[in-house]
Amino acid sequence: MNKSFVIGSVIGGIIVTVGGAFAGYREFQAAHEARVVSVKALTKTIKTPRQECHDEQVTHTKPVKDTHRLVGTGVGAALGGLLGSQFGGGNGKVLTTVAGVAAGGYAGNKVQQKVQQGDTYTTPEQRCTTVYDSREVPAGYDVVYVIKGDQRHVHMDHDPGSHIPVKDGHIVMEPS
Repeated sequence: MNKSFVIGSVIGGIIVTVGGAFAGYREFQAAHEARVVSVKALTKTIKTPRQECHDEQVTHTKPVKDTHRLVGTGVGAALGGLLGSQFGGGNGKVLTTVAGVAAGGYAGNKVQQKVQQGDTYTTPEQRCTTVYDSREVPAGYDVVYVIKGDQRHVHMDHDPGSHIPVKDGHIVMEPS
């Protein structure tokens, strides 16, 4: 035999063997890995409540001691009667005195009412509301992959990279 023929045959045999081994390895690898098509990181919003407080000045009306306003009515009636008695004569004087007592009593009652409503004091009071702090936290990954020509979808807790290991025809979810 020709030496060139033997060398060519050996080299050809090596190339065929390497090519077959490579193709076999790719087929073996394809049976043990799924190819990742896309990975989308997911997040979720966590809301944490907290109290937010501030002091506010609140106006209060002081408690009333004379709820019927007798002092104002009495003082007003006395002053009105005194003033009414200064006018008229005879029965007219009595009439103006009675009218002065009535008008003075009413006016004194209303004056005391206004004074009581204006008798106020302020105190600081704490007002609180619940507010929420928001933050985004990782919530896993939506992964689209291809195994044996079928495109599939899975939710994973980690980014699998470009391939997902396969064992017994099913993807392996745990990171390696």
